[in-house]
Amino acid sequence: MNINPDLLTKRWQASWVSHPTASLKDYGVFHFRRNFDLDSKPGKFVVHISADNRYHLFVNGQSICLGPARGDLMHWRFETVDIAPYLVKGKNVIAAVVWNFGEFIAWAQMTLRTAFVFQADDPKNNFINSDDKWKVIQNNAYSPVAPSLNVFNVVGPGDKVAGEKYSWDWQQTNFDDSNWLKVRVLFKAVPPGVSTDNSWCLVPRSIPFMEDKLQRITKIRRSVGLEINDFFFDGQKKLTIPANSNAIVLFDQTFLTTAYPELLVTGGKNSQIKLIYSEALFDSKSQKGNRDEIEGRHIEGSNDIFLPDGGDNRLFATLWFRTWRYLQMEIQTKEEPLTINDFYCRFTAYPFEEKASFSIRDASLKNIWDVGWRTARLCANETYFDCPYYEQLQYVGDTRIQALISLYVSGDDRLMRSAITAFDDSRITDGLTQSRYPCSSMQIIPPYSLFWIAMIYDYWMHCDDSQFVKSYLEGIDSVLSWHEKYIGINEMLGPTPWWNFVDWAWKWDTNKGIGGVPANDTQGRSSILTLQYVYALDYAAQLNDAFGRKYFADHYRKLADSLKKATYKLCWDDKRGLLADTSDKKNFSQHANILAVLVDLIPPKEQKKLMDKVISQKDLTQCTFYFRFYLVRAMKKVGFVDRYIEMLQPWRDMLKIGLTTFAENPEPSRSDCHAWSASPNYDLLATVCGIEPAEPGFKSVRIEPHLGPLKWVEGKVPHPLGEIKIRFERSGKTGIKGSIILPQGLTGKFFWDGKSINLKSGSQRVAI
Repeated sequence: MNINPDLLTKRWQASWVSHPTASLKDYGVFHFRRNFDLDSKPGKFVVHISADNRYHLFVNGQSICLGPARGDLMHWRFETVDIAPYLVKGKNVIAAVVWNFGEFIAWAQMTLRTAFVFQADDPKNNFINSDDKWKVIQNNAYSPVAPSLNVFNVVGPGDKVAGEKYSWDWQQTNFDDSNWLKVRVLFKAVPPGVSTDNSWCLVPRSIPFMEDKLQRITKIRRSVGLEINDFFFDGQKKLTIPANSNAIVLFDQTFLTTAYPELLVTGGKNSQIKLIYSEALFDSKSQKGNRDEIEGRHIEGSNDIFLPDGGDNRLFATLWFRTWRYLQMEIQTKEEPLTINDFYCRFTAYPFEEKASFSIRDASLKNIWDVGWRTARLCANETYFDCPYYEQLQYVGDTRIQALISLYVSGDDRLMRSAITAFDDSRITDGLTQSRYPCSSMQIIPPYSLFWIAMIYDYWMHCDDSQFVKSYLEGIDSVLSWHEKYIGINEMLGPTPWWNFVDWAWKWDTNKGIGGVPANDTQGRSSILTLQYVYALDYAAQLNDAFGRKYFADHYRKLADSLKKATYKLCWDDKRGLLADTSDKKNFSQHANILAVLVDLIPPKEQKKLMDKVISQKDLTQCTFYFRFYLVRAMKKVGFVDRYIEMLQPWRDMLKIGLTTFAENPEPSRSDCHAWSASPNYDLLATVCGIEPAEPGFKSVRIEPHLGPLKWVEGKVPHPLGEIKIRFERSGKTGIKGSIILPQGLTGKFFWDGKSINLKSGSQRVAI
């Protein structure tokens, strides 16, 4: 939707407004309203909305949108919607609930203070802009339910709502707001660079609105204190809990979800309804075990509380979405019975469409595909998430893998672009990006800044937008320059400050308060950290070559060569034929040797022998799910990727214990849904089907399938020009045959067993 250009370059006519007396920093939920009359129903009525922390907009009682999309104060998003379809001739009302979670705020949510802004796009509609004609009230029915203190949970509080204090139907046209207060006008809203003083620099939302669809809760696993059957969930039956009674119902969604629960009740004055959300149930030792089992297990997790006031059709809905597979409802009634008229949820996630497909006779691979895609979807909202239950934070390490999955399965690059931009926005004064962003709690992981560079390279290869990529070259320079400062006299990297996380292969040390960091020697040197730097230097050199920055490209290549020579000299162990993690050669890992292959630390002819040891020698520190992504890259480089299918056993093992999304780590795992573990959805297409860009912008394609034990495979990948479709089957002992369909305008090459065939647009047969 086009936006009035004046709103992107000039001071707005609308003002930021807030409550006249309430604290603008503390926890609070506020309702804003503006009544107005129209002589006729308009054909178009575009408006722009934002708030701090969050808002939910209604027009004449109809839900319109939620926002703002997360950013920081220098890049504060506003939403643009056309509300004309919801307006009528005569009386209308625009209403918004705005909340500030105060000290309980989610870490991913940036904030300054409670405020709301509403601006018409067309100047002739400026009468509706937020100003002193708007009204506001603080809804004191809300209070926060703090997250559990025995687990790291930073997604924000639960909601406790006291029905007797709630202003029911506050968003409806006929609601009496005569006792509401006139808003406090703060100052005019402005985009970046317009005012000498600014609090929120307003920029347009760059991503679509989240998916919103009805999702029924389908299964009851346990009930205490009442009899209940699954038929309750068709939305047609009601459930009555007698007065002065207690009841507990354990619901099983049967798969993990991210959704807004909605509970519609009648009666039950002075009763209490508690909703508890969990990814899994726990045994007496707080272990999850098989996620399908409930015997001897209990629920632990975040929760909401609703206190009905006894009225009819009271709707309890949470301000922010919840994550669960299991949901337990605990009900205590007093002098009145409580009737549950309906209980359902509204699924929410970034609106990725599953445009790719992967078909094979192996049912376990089909399950891995489906569960992986669910994992990727639940870990994508207004930003990518590491996990939807505990953190909801966009980390570079997870995001690089997620973005590739997004491109291959949906073809939608908008969230990837937003993430690349966010990490660039996060850079601190010495040049590094933050490890996760947006985030109110700064965290620096230097290797993640390096993988941000890899993420930009991925975008360059897959998406035809050179100007977007070019705009980040200076940021890339700053990240690489920071690392260059920490090259020692021995020409290896280290020691470097901050948290040098590599993989959870190195467990969390409670005493030190750190984990995931490989060993370093007495001088702080690490071959793994050094080679991760080289990995980024290689990508940066290619990018700088492409954009005519020869000086930088040459410098990065020379620097990479110097680092590799020093690392080989200090850390290569001739006796084991492996690269050690440190110069003392006491620690050996898959990670160091994977990187040795990826950056050509040793000659290509020796890399296959090294990778054979990486895969077979179990005394090496083993990659967890995250770094297995890079293990596959190294296997592919040396021609071992036909082993990929057999390497998916850990994913099959997760399915065997009832996981419906892929976990952060092998058991025991904190998170049951973690983005980096969805990498098979990328590799089943890019590695097994073998579909990859052959040049920047995906202007041509390279197709080199790796079937391993499979007899045939069929797949489809979205491309900017259309769809790439393949079907291959083995022919004889070593051959292959099949069909390839490329969209109009795309050409490429097909590779198999050292031979190649030129590919043209359209349908063609291949046989080697």
